[in-house]
Amino acid sequence: QVQLVESGGGLVQPGGSLRLSCAASGSIFSLNAMGWYRQAPGKQRELVAVIASSRSTTYTDSVKGRFTISRDNAKNMVYLQMNSLKPEDTAVYYCNVDATTGDHRRRDYWGQGTQVTVSS
Repeated sequence: QVQLVESGGGLVQPGGSLRLSCAASGSIFSLNAMGWYRQAPGKQRELVAVIASSRSTTYTDSVKGRFTISRDNAKNMVYLQMNSLKPEDTAVYYCNVDATTGDHRRRDYWGQGTQVTVSS
């Protein structure tokens, strides 16, 4: 099993910045793609950004140029730097990791979510 713990959410004014962190722990053999999703009230969960093991990145159009995803393989961490935040970025943000565990089983894992609120 792999456990994911997110941190860094909070309340920020429009135009502000936040940095989300996600720490993976447990029986990790390898971490494949790592990403961030978000879910706003009344909406479906959507992909925000993903970073592959090759470090190639993909972003949803609405955050391109504002958000940056990165990973630290030595620390089993993934980050989301969010700049120029807008009220429409308000959501619960979830970390997602495609992991292979020590028994060589591969599956997706989710964090518990961290609230990001952008409001004046």
